[in-house]
Amino acid sequence: MLCSLVTWVPSLSLLTIPSILHSPLLSFSFPQRHNKIRCMDISGVDSDGRQFSTAGEMWKEHTGDPNKKSQWYNDGVTYWEGVDASVDGVLGGFANVNEPDISCSEDFLKILLSERFSVDNRHQPLVALDCGSGIGRVTKNLLIRYFNEVDLLEPVSHFLEAARETLARGYQTNSDIHRAVNFYCVPLQDFTPDAGRYDIIWVQWCIGHLTDDDFVSFFNRAKAGLKPGGMFVLKENIARSGFVLDNEDRSVTRSDSYFKTLFSRCGLHVYKLKDQKGFPEELFAVKMYALTTEIPKKVNRTRSKAQANRPRIIK
Repeated sequence: MLCSLVTWVPSLSLLTIPSILHSPLLSFSFPQRHNKIRCMDISGVDSDGRQFSTAGEMWKEHTGDPNKKSQWYNDGVTYWEGVDASVDGVLGGFANVNEPDISCSEDFLKILLSERFSVDNRHQPLVALDCGSGIGRVTKNLLIRYFNEVDLLEPVSHFLEAARETLARGYQTNSDIHRAVNFYCVPLQDFTPDAGRYDIIWVQWCIGHLTDDDFVSFFNRAKAGLKPGGMFVLKENIARSGFVLDNEDRSVTRSDSYFKTLFSRCGLHVYKLKDQKGFPEELFAVKMYALTTEIPKKVNRTRSKAQANRPRIIK
């Protein structure tokens, strides 16, 4: 299940918002705010042009009681149940971004694997969880090539069945067969992983469907699913400032600062960060965050800097 993809500038479109916001990458822009603020104080706008002074105002209106919250999640799943189980369908008509998406993700993943899961230090098979897996696009084109086992988590049943059919044969490497093992038809907000199973939990274009509280709750539960040294990779659309609410598919696109405030609430630390390249300009910016439960070690460059600043003889 994917969140919405496209770029909208409020000064041009406050009264006439395009109806294509369900595409997973559409981009919106707001005036920049550089001061540090709490999530609930972040302002934003919805796809009908309505402005919210705070995220708290928006969340209270849409999920402020159990019935509203249940409706929020039901509406999101219902939207994607009406979408074709194809690459073009799950990418909201932007099938052309599939190749650059996978390519950039692969470059990022290779760095993480070499730094955190090198062959010399690997004593057991690598296992990944693909959250919001949809039809298995990311698993098929990326994860199953690098992980011995991949589990898929997706609340839309016809997407998951398409993934099961696509991945039935596994992936043959030089030495063994990599397989998709478990197919969980469960929403993110209700899922608890098996303890210590995963090296990487990959979360792409789906976390926008979760409220802030459920975002934090999900990652706190999912931490237990990581092996020692394991990590999360979150790949998501990024609002230029604040947030953008898509009223059609019930998803929220958050800004980088909004995400980082939520990471702090989760007790997660940004190990590495990479911007997606090669997408059309009209689409949202996309970032990849590698997140760890421990504080990343800093490389001490004091000595080299001191040496660089020493007086030198001109020859």
